[in-house]
Amino acid sequence: MRTSRLPGFYKLSVTERREIAASALGVPPEALEKALAAGGLELATADKTVENVIGTYALPFSVGLNVRLNGRDYLVPMVVEEPSVVAAASNAAKIIRAGDGFQAEADEPVMTAQVHLSDAAEDAPARIEAATPELVALADAAIPGLVRRGGGTRGLEVRDLGDGLLAVHVHVDCRDAMGANLVNTVAEAVAPRLAELSGGSVALRILTNLCDRRLVRVRAHVPLEALAFGGHAAEAVRDGIVRASHIAERDPYRAATHNKGVMNGVDAAVVATGNDWRSVEAAAHAWAGRGASYAPLCTWRRGDDGGLVGFLEMPLALGIVGGPTRVHRGAQLALQIADVASAQELAMLIGCVGMASNLAALRALATDGIQRGHMRLHARSVAIAAGARGGEVETVAARIHGAGDVTRAAAEHALGELREGTLSSESHPAR
Repeated sequence: MRTSRLPGFYKLSVTERREIAASALGVPPEALEKALAAGGLELATADKTVENVIGTYALPFSVGLNVRLNGRDYLVPMVVEEPSVVAAASNAAKIIRAGDGFQAEADEPVMTAQVHLSDAAEDAPARIEAATPELVALADAAIPGLVRRGGGTRGLEVRDLGDGLLAVHVHVDCRDAMGANLVNTVAEAVAPRLAELSGGSVALRILTNLCDRRLVRVRAHVPLEALAFGGHAAEAVRDGIVRASHIAERDPYRAATHNKGVMNGVDAAVVATGNDWRSVEAAAHAWAGRGASYAPLCTWRRGDDGGLVGFLEMPLALGIVGGPTRVHRGAQLALQIADVASAQELAMLIGCVGMASNLAALRALATDGIQRGHMRLHARSVAIAAGARGGEVETVAARIHGAGDVTRAAAEHALGELREGTLSSESHPAR
């Protein structure tokens, strides 16, 4: 039975982790080796993927643990360079797991093509709306493959922007694709006819990344007793998290950083699965700013039982077909690790990681402060930069973190002592 609870996973070597991950996925370890070789993308393939290639750029490929979504366990592929993101999300998911995990739902995968018309006649909106059946047929004719797979156009609407400028929205169910190319094809297919109907001319024809018909909603309940840690009383932790949520709801400056905490987890999983993280970021922040003031994507309240209740709502346009998944072995492996059957399921899973990342950040802010845990993990990067290798890394990292001096100079000094034999090599991983 698939499980995301892998205690002590971080203590293992990379080889041992790959063996356990391969076992969980039901594939031989060599398959992971092959999928991740050269970062999952050979230079020759990269050269044909984007322009002006001079090499490839690798980031750490990790696995997020402890996620239980709608009664099922998931491992989460995450690609990120920032220390603590994976550990924090995994730890928060473990806390949420104590309350039976995440509950989530996702809208149908509808994206919107926009055609902007200028110099439109006064009666243009009525003429366009009356021609809806014709325009839907024209749009579907441009995307026959998607229609065969059960997707296609789901209607249109006209928005009058004033001064003869109209925005026509054509809504398209993209099924398991992110849908940008499909929707852009629709926009270009219907634009000429829309111009005729409007009596004006085409100004723009492209998708909108504010995919507000493609939302994911995630809920979680954390029992009060699961919030206590490190000498911090559960009630104090709960109240601190709720207070932090209220502050983000009132202060857009705080909300921006609050949402960055959400996107730490979201982006890591989006990048791993080969999806368009720029589109996801644009949609998330546009959604957060839709009201009178920029607002948090994830909020927390005290539950009726005294525990903690979280709610996240945000647009997530993701795909499990097309794009980099056709050529990037790392993205293909990521989708295999996620083990999702649809783009909607992937959106729900990644929404859970966003909520977990946000909870981890607020829990830290409400108690020890954000730097304590972050610097403990950052110390390893500093040790590596100072020249530590292999087992030296953990020893040097533990030394400089324990001394409260996480700098390259301190790491170089500790490394020199270690190699001279004046610093004990007995240490524990900085966790």
